[in-house]
Amino acid sequence: MDAVVWTAVGSLTVWLWLLLGQGFFWRTDLRLPPRREPDDWPAVCVVVPARDEAGVLPASLPTLLAQDYPGRAEVFLVDDGSSDGTGELARDLARAHGGLPLTVDSPGEPPAGWTGKLWAVRHGIALARTREPVYLLLTDADIAHAPDSLRTLVAAAHTGGFDLVSQMARLRVESVWERLVVPAFVYFFAQLYPFRWIAVRGGRTAAAAGGCVLLRADTAERARIPDAVRHAVIDDVALARAVKRAGGHIWLGLAERVDSVRPYPRLRDLWRMVARSAFAQLRHNPLLLLGTVLGLALVYLVPPLALVTGLVVGSTGTAAAGGLAWLLMTATYLPMLRYYRQPRWLAPLLPVTAFLYLLMTVDSAVQHYRGRGAAWKGRTYARPGTVLDER
Repeated sequence: MDAVVWTAVGSLTVWLWLLLGQGFFWRTDLRLPPRREPDDWPAVCVVVPARDEAGVLPASLPTLLAQDYPGRAEVFLVDDGSSDGTGELARDLARAHGGLPLTVDSPGEPPAGWTGKLWAVRHGIALARTREPVYLLLTDADIAHAPDSLRTLVAAAHTGGFDLVSQMARLRVESVWERLVVPAFVYFFAQLYPFRWIAVRGGRTAAAAGGCVLLRADTAERARIPDAVRHAVIDDVALARAVKRAGGHIWLGLAERVDSVRPYPRLRDLWRMVARSAFAQLRHNPLLLLGTVLGLALVYLVPPLALVTGLVVGSTGTAAAGGLAWLLMTATYLPMLRYYRQPRWLAPLLPVTAFLYLLMTVDSAVQHYRGRGAAWKGRTYARPGTVLDER
């Protein structure tokens, strides 16, 4: 029992450190920083990479076209080889809704060494640069924006002197599996990349949320975006790191009125979303995979197991350490559930969700070694430095 007790105490120690020493990652009060509107609104170009997005485009594209922006702005939707009529649907929506000018174009298939999305982004930025914008808004085709979204992003970047301002869009949470998995996805992301550390000048932590990234055009050129990250599967984090390496000042926080409209109704939909990039996050390193599995087990699985074991065998120390660790885990998850307007009773189930993420991570590695890793919308990407397999 000594080993069990010490394992439970180790888990509790980790949770005490996470509570106080990991940038208060569990707090969800970080919104767009204080801002004032500029006297002269800078020109902005919105770049939207889209591949087979006909199902979500009617709920997202009109919100971009309807932006209430006082300066010059236009939208470039880059059709990345869609087979469902995404490009033509975008033109139809622009004709029906009006608003900001829309250009729809396609770059063709990406060459070796490029992911499809970043090849589309490259093409969109090249088109946008002919308009000489001060800012680029990189946003995904499944993201719906409130009418003042662009306005507030530019005001925040202008006021704070940020080269990159990103908002973590509020993901859809409607199905049972979305309720169980989605808030935890954002919680785990914030734990890995504490938002308060990201904004620290000269700090090492860098991340962005790819669904909503406002980027200074001159900073993008200086950081060689997107060429510098052309092979990245987790492109938003790679982009933020490139900007920070180039001396850029970045900010990331939670959104209030920027929402993803993409549904993930079944577990397999969410599984695919996580597993496609989990092993890439670990740099395809088996040792990092092993460390991650052991870490997830220690942090999330040991507390409830220790509590039950301690109660069964009558070990007060084991039960107390496990119970306190589980209590801290639950308490730190509650703010994220409130942000997603979910019931509090889901908080104690975080170990169940963490176990699912553990299995998704292992499956990501298995699929990688089977040659099916990082698969998305008909394309499978090899690790950087190898030949890109287009399917």
